[in-house]
Amino acid sequence: MKNSIIYNGPSLIDGSPIVVIALVKSSNKKTGNMVQTYIIRADMDPLTASKHGHDYAICGKCDHRGLADPDGPGKQAIKRSCYVTLFHGPLQVYKSFKKGNYEIAGDIPALASGRMVRLGTYGDPAAVPSHIWDALLKDSVGHTGYTHQNNVPGADVRPDLTMISADNLQDAKIAWQSKRRTFRIITAVSDKAENEILCPASEEAGRKAQCNECKLCMGSHTTAPSIAIVAHGNGAAYIN
Repeated sequence: MKNSIIYNGPSLIDGSPIVVIALVKSSNKKTGNMVQTYIIRADMDPLTASKHGHDYAICGKCDHRGLADPDGPGKQAIKRSCYVTLFHGPLQVYKSFKKGNYEIAGDIPALASGRMVRLGTYGDPAAVPSHIWDALLKDSVGHTGYTHQNNVPGADVRPDLTMISADNLQDAKIAWQSKRRTFRIITAVSDKAENEILCPASEEAGRKAQCNECKLCMGSHTTAPSIAIVAHGNGAAYIN
């Protein structure tokens, strides 16, 4: 299987052109060797999109995007708290896409047959028609996925596929009342609620399992507790 394009069309969030690239191999130490999916703008690189606020097409209302700063000296949005480092994976995937290194997938289910899949290694899965994810997951053994797009018009939010990303305990409780599982970033282990467990792949939980072994972040189809993780990565300082 080769790295492939599985979607090239309008964002369901704002209609801007986006593309989804599935990478069939990964050396990510936290997730393990999962199929990784990058949701990026098709018409501009991720740094430019972030700096000008045009990453709304693929990240929607996620607060971790930071603040657009088109006239500032930086290369991306300021106070960006997202753990994804744009000039690593997203930028390299975009450059390869523009070079024509990826072909359109002829058999989407085959890309993830017998594999774990990460929906939205970068970008929100709800920006993409969920039939794309249904096809990719058809013969997989599981997946992880998260969305910030609850109640965003047009976004294809599938609680059975994705965890609801909660930015505070109040948001998490609203989701729990609807029997939706959440993934919440906290600032300290002591902030964890009773019906949450620490992400088993996190440092604070002792890195008990990689994501491809854990399989807890597969949406609301399971009765497992919701997940919390202590803020990490380059943007952790901007999380409060």
